[in-house]
Amino acid sequence: MSIVTFGSVTWDVAAFASRLPKPGETLLGSGYAQGLGGKGANQAAAAARLGAESHFFGRIGQDPFGQSVKSAFGEFSLDPSGLAQDREAATALGVILIGQDGENAIIQAPGANRTVSAADVTRALPAIADAKAVLLQLEVPLETTLAAARAARSAGAWVILDPAPAPQDGLPGSIFMAMDILTPNEIEAETYAGFRPTDSESGQSAAQRLVDLGAPTAIVTMGAAGCAWASETAPSGYTPAFPVNAIDTVAAGDSFNAALAVALAEGKPLKPAIHFASAAGALATTAVGAAAAAPGRDAVEGLIAGEISPQ
Repeated sequence: MSIVTFGSVTWDVAAFASRLPKPGETLLGSGYAQGLGGKGANQAAAAARLGAESHFFGRIGQDPFGQSVKSAFGEFSLDPSGLAQDREAATALGVILIGQDGENAIIQAPGANRTVSAADVTRALPAIADAKAVLLQLEVPLETTLAAARAARSAGAWVILDPAPAPQDGLPGSIFMAMDILTPNEIEAETYAGFRPTDSESGQSAAQRLVDLGAPTAIVTMGAAGCAWASETAPSGYTPAFPVNAIDTVAAGDSFNAALAVALAEGKPLKPAIHFASAAGALATTAVGAAAAAPGRDAVEGLIAGEISPQ
C-alpha cells in the first residue's frame, strides 16, 4: 500500500513557554527542540509510522538545514531521493511558539518550498501511478499543487488536500473540485465557509458549505471540539474528539490526514476512516514535536479499542 505526499518540508525550531507571548512581549521559555517539519514531511512521516509505504516529493536547499532534513528522513524510513536540492533557495524554516496548554503560533520562512514546480510533479509521476492516496497541502505554489492533484486523479488515487495555510482571498472552485477530500481545521474553515465552526452542528454546516463550493467531501477538524464532515456521496456526520492530555498540537492535523489516507487506501469506508484519523490526530497532541509526534499503528488501534489510556 503506497501513499505519496507531495509538497512542503521544513526544519522546525520550537520554543516552549507557559503561554504564547503578546505582541511586543518577551517571555522566558522553558526549553526548545528542533526536528523535521512542514505539513508535507509531517504527513509522509506519519503515514510511514502507520505502516504505509510512504513516499515524499519536495525541495530543500543546499545548506545545513537541508542536510538535517535528509538525515531525519532516514529516521522515519523515508527515502530522501524524493528531495530535490535547490541551488538558490534555502531550506524552509519553521519557527514555532508553544504554550503550556499545547496551543501554538507558527511562522514559516518558505525558502525552497516556494520553488516546487511542475518538474517536481514529473519526478513524482512513477510513484503517483502506484499510489492508493496522494496527500497535498498549500505550502508550495498553488499551480503546482493543482498539477499534482490532476496527476493523482488520472492515476485513480485518493486526492486529499489540507487547505492550509488558507489564502486570505480564499481558493478558486477549481481547486475544490480537483480534490477528493478537503480537510480544513476550524480556522481555515472560517476562511472558506465564512464562519467558524465550534461544534457538531456548525461543523457539519461548514463542511456542507465546502461541498456546495465544489469539494466532493469536506472534513472539518475542530481540535477538542471534534470532527465533522459532509459529502456528495455519503451521509454527513460528526465524531467527538478522543480525550487526551494535549501538550503540543503542532502536527495533529498532519497525523489526521496521513491516517485518513492510510485508512481509505486500505478500503475503509469514510466514517471509520475518519474515526481512525481522529485517534491518530489526538495521539499526536500527546507528544512534543511535528513529525516526531506522529503515533504508530498499535497506539492508534489501541486507543480506538480502549486498550490503552491516553497520555
